Amino acid sequence: MRQIIDQLLNGAEKQSHKKIVKWMWRLFLGGILFTIVFFIGLSFTDLPSIEELENPKSNEASQVMGYDGTVLGKYFTENRVPVSFDELSPNIVNALVATEDVRYYKHCGIDFRGLARAVAYMGSKGGASTITQQLARLLFTGPRSKNTVEAILQKLKEWIIAIRLERKYTKEEIIALYLNRYDFINEAQGIRAASEIYFSKSPKDISITEAAMLVGMLQNSSYFNPLRRPETVLKRRSVVLKQMERNGAISRVQYDSLKQTPLGLHFTRQSHIDGLAPYFRMELAKEVKNILNRPEFRKPDGSSYDIYRDGLRIYTTIDPKLQELAEEEMTKHMKQLQKTFFKHWSKRDPWTYRSGSETEVPIEIREDALQRLLRESDRYQSLRSQYLDEITKKLSEAYDFTFHNDDREIERIVQESEKEGVIAGLLSRKYLSAELAAKYRKILRSPEFPELKTSWQSLQKAVDKEFQTPVEMRVFTYENEEMEKDTVMSPFDSIKYHRMFLQTGVMGVDPKTGFVKVWIGGVNHKYFQFDHVTSSRQVGSTFKPIVYATAIYHQGMSPCNEVFDVPVTIAPGDGNFHLATAWTPRNSSGKYTGKAMTLREALMKSVNSVSAFLMKQLASPNPVIDLAYQMGIEKDRLPKQPSIALGAADLTVVEMTGAFSTFANNGQFNKPIYLLRIEDKNGHEIYKSHNSPRPALSPQANYVMIDMLRSAGNVGGGLKSDVAGKTGTTNDYADGWFIGITPNLVVGTWTGGDDRWIAFRSIDMGQGAYMSKPFFRNFIKRLETDATDIYDSSVRFYRPPGDLGIELDCSKFHSNLIPLDGDTEFEDEFEKDPFEDDPGQ
Repeated sequence: MRQIIDQLLNGAEKQSHKKIVKWMWRLFLGGILFTIVFFIGLSFTDLPSIEELENPKSNEASQVMGYDGTVLGKYFTENRVPVSFDELSPNIVNALVATEDVRYYKHCGIDFRGLARAVAYMGSKGGASTITQQLARLLFTGPRSKNTVEAILQKLKEWIIAIRLERKYTKEEIIALYLNRYDFINEAQGIRAASEIYFSKSPKDISITEAAMLVGMLQNSSYFNPLRRPETVLKRRSVVLKQMERNGAISRVQYDSLKQTPLGLHFTRQSHIDGLAPYFRMELAKEVKNILNRPEFRKPDGSSYDIYRDGLRIYTTIDPKLQELAEEEMTKHMKQLQKTFFKHWSKRDPWTYRSGSETEVPIEIREDALQRLLRESDRYQSLRSQYLDEITKKLSEAYDFTFHNDDREIERIVQESEKEGVIAGLLSRKYLSAELAAKYRKILRSPEFPELKTSWQSLQKAVDKEFQTPVEMRVFTYENEEMEKDTVMSPFDSIKYHRMFLQTGVMGVDPKTGFVKVWIGGVNHKYFQFDHVTSSRQVGSTFKPIVYATAIYHQGMSPCNEVFDVPVTIAPGDGNFHLATAWTPRNSSGKYTGKAMTLREALMKSVNSVSAFLMKQLASPNPVIDLAYQMGIEKDRLPKQPSIALGAADLTVVEMTGAFSTFANNGQFNKPIYLLRIEDKNGHEIYKSHNSPRPALSPQANYVMIDMLRSAGNVGGGLKSDVAGKTGTTNDYADGWFIGITPNLVVGTWTGGDDRWIAFRSIDMGQGAYMSKPFFRNFIKRLETDATDIYDSSVRFYRPPGDLGIELDCSKFHSNLIPLDGDTEFEDEFEKDPFEDDPGQ
């Protein structure tokens, strides 16, 4: 019986054991099945598509390329320019693999061995995230969630994405993607920017210690910030070096030596304005945006390209070497000119000085302009928000009225409350519309007006105190290479101080192609953002060559033709001028010599009476306007008045340089262009520019003008180049021009103040021959002596073969004086050269 019971019990134990084993297998297989089903389900939820894996979203900087292929600068929200694996130093790759993922080349995205180690030691001997998983996090899943469940889901997604990435990309491509994506802070997004910003090197040239520092930052770039925690970064770098030694990337001897070296930073912060030609790049950005907004240049999905995020390559005509030399010579010239200018005004104030000139800007307008600058400042706008935001918002809503930030409306309304008739006076002078005047009066009678007036008066007291109190600040200066200095000055004085700096606009163009090679919009983009290459200023005598060219082209005049320097009048009814009153221009001195002079001499001395005579001979401004149009100046930019003969038009450096390039190109006009093409980040062409020359002057008439401009330019300085040009000076010496031409480079230069009263007070220093011509001379001389082959001084202007049909040698020229109409009385001969431009300067 006992034996039977034992057998039954043993049989039951065996049966129970079998059941336990069976259930364990079921649980194990069920767990695997659940995991498989879970991963399959997860793979269909909120994970990147194949297209997203192939083209992961990444904000990439667009690069502006010079004509030689070098980078002029970048546009970015994130300073990221991708590099390929081949562009990486092996030191970076070795440091990365040794520190972040030593079995990188052995796994398929998930390191199960590392995962087991992390679980066994609770992460104390390193984590389990592979480089591929870290890339997955950077590209798709984002920072780790603080919620445990969400964090686990993120991790699982990263595993799936990592496996997919490993199938899509090579190991080398994954490393490049990861380093390109990482933010090394301090505007260093990606390994290229990090190498340039921290060490002023390309990624290809990074040393072992530099690579160790950069890879060390991958753990937490904000914490391991070499600018804020250099000692901490040194310790982290040593950890990376130790990992490299442990994994055979460097020897023990190297490790012992390298860990003792300093960080060796060569930190260079980057921004949109860094690099060559900052004014040009700001203008280029506007042009590129306009182009890319056009329907034919949009993305396949219809959206517009973003120059700050889409990694475009923008190819331009700017020659980096020419640009660099031009910027250097501009700074030298303007530094010396500014020194003279400060000395010239040392005991006077341009905002209150009275010259007695008929064209002098009234003091009230000057003071108003200064007040406007004050109100445009950030400091004023901050105070304005504090005192006016609440009441102006209340009034705007109640009376449908817009208050502008310059506070002109409030000032006028308050003035009317203190002295009746202000609004009526503005209305009578047409400074106000009747509708706006009515709104002013409505606010003046409103119950809220007392609060507005009180707030306004409180603001004025705060502004007076704020702007008249000296504070520490940094200002522009030519006194050092940084071109800025720390000083103590009141904010109001700083506005006047910076406004006292003379500005310049320079453009250099290849006349044979129209390619813009040089663009300088001002003396310093950080402190003066306004671009003077594209701004309109009165051109003065630089326009006269176009008038002379019209007379030579249409009437066959010779440079040897002689004209008396006497007053010339164009009366109502004369020709096709449609004048209501007579026009009798004066020479710049107000006097006339009464002598006969050749057209060559008259152009060289910018004699207004002779230019007026030529205009009268043409009987209409239209021939001059037509020729100017053929030379690239739009007709609506020129007044249909005889005064265009003296340069009354307001034109840009772009327009004037383009027009003069016609003379340097055998009478053919090429529109100045600076954008060649735009490519997307994959190298596909989006846009390409085209330029076609158009005839403006016959080769014969053009060469006659070249011959005259050689004399008029009178550049001097012992230049080897074949040079010609023309100066220009405007009323009260507000604008000083020189357009210089050579066969392969035309350079237009304007110099003056942002305000017309910021100018020299005499012709000696206020003329274009003093303010602008020296820059051209020094720049060309610098090009001639430069060791590279960027400029050829041996080229000569083209002279058509055969007889020109117009005599240039005045010793062989025989003719009577050109007859004059009208009054020929004139004042006594002037003892000193009476003309606008002194050709000897």
